[in-house]
Amino acid sequence: MNRPISDGSAGDADYGTIGAGYSTYRQPDPRIAAAIAQALGEARTVVNVGAGAGSYEATALQVTPVEPSRSMRAQRPPHLAPAVDATAESLPFADDTFDAAMTTFSVHQWSDLTAGLTEMRRVARGPVIVLTCDPDLVRDFWLYAYAPLVLDTEARRYPALSDITDALGGRATVERVAIPADCSDGFNEAYYARPERLLDPGARQACSAWSFVEPVVQEQYVDRLRHDLGTGLWDERYGALRQQPSLHGSLVLVRAVL
Repeated sequence: MNRPISDGSAGDADYGTIGAGYSTYRQPDPRIAAAIAQALGEARTVVNVGAGAGSYEATALQVTPVEPSRSMRAQRPPHLAPAVDATAESLPFADDTFDAAMTTFSVHQWSDLTAGLTEMRRVARGPVIVLTCDPDLVRDFWLYAYAPLVLDTEARRYPALSDITDALGGRATVERVAIPADCSDGFNEAYYARPERLLDPGARQACSAWSFVEPVVQEQYVDRLRHDLGTGLWDERYGALRQQPSLHGSLVLVRAVL
């Protein structure tokens, strides 16, 4: 589904259209935040690229956010620094300006992955942190049985982990991040134990991959899920997940240092 990007969004999703309620459904989860904080180590100055509404920006750090979408910049809460209007591929900072660089759920939006990661490496003296999803694992989630084109879109858009680590260079580690059952950051897998949440149009809209599927197809997917929840078929197949405290799905944290 092609659309003009109207609000400055740098990637293939128009957050002027789909991002209106993003900050309501995509609240940073403290356990994921703890993994990011550990990866940042002793960094005190951090550039957050593709910062959106400010998820995972620790107030104890000096964070410089970068976000090209007007809609997302407007949703930033007042206690966070205003975002610089720029893209990952052209960061307006000198070499080695920051202790570290981070980006969360953003690299799949960039027009040039290598250029963006090279820029993050250029402006950071220390670690570069990338929270993303492994495209090889995206389709393992139960939602694929109900909304295959949504997860096909996610798998296509997320870059291969090897492409990320190769672009960053240095010593890179990839850690799978546990997704808690009550995760407050509403990406698709965050609802692994709460499938009813995906019946909410706002929850789906906050996951950009849904916007690439035609509305009539989306409704067919939702109707199928609603039916199986109502008849108990979903619980027959996947109900054990409701009791599972966390899920190791496709969510990963890449950390690279020179």
